[in-house]
Amino acid sequence: MSRPAGLAGDPVEFAAMTEISIIAHLADNAFARHLPDGLTTAQFAVLNHLLRLDVEQTIGELARALQVSQPTMSSTVKRLEEKGLVTLVPGPDDRRIRRVSVTPAGALTRKQAVLALDASRSELATLSTKEWQQLLPLLHKLRGALDSAR
Repeated sequence: MSRPAGLAGDPVEFAAMTEISIIAHLADNAFARHLPDGLTTAQFAVLNHLLRLDVEQTIGELARALQVSQPTMSSTVKRLEEKGLVTLVPGPDDRRIRRVSVTPAGALTRKQAVLALDASRSELATLSTKEWQQLLPLLHKLRGALDSAR
């Protein structure tokens, strides 16, 4: 049986953030088990970020968005490029600046990963679809506040 996050007397915000942190760790591990062979959660995060926002970004922009170092993002993008899931596109004004663009194979890989997660819904059946829908606006609001404060 799991225990609530935090200790008695902790501020409710701290307890909630601790709970979210634990959930994020558990969710990452559960999700990693369903990713296509050879795809890491970090690589999926890049594909998902670019496709979700429908953008191309530089490695520096991606590093800031996903809050990792530029060398770490360079390595992640290099591996995605080796797999044919992204391509580096020279900028129209400055060809030295290259933007990361998801290939059709990358978009398909992301879709397959999401479908694989959907197939594992039994792991997430603790909450009903209605509860998931109720939770989403609160999480979105919290993410926006945390993103603005960084």
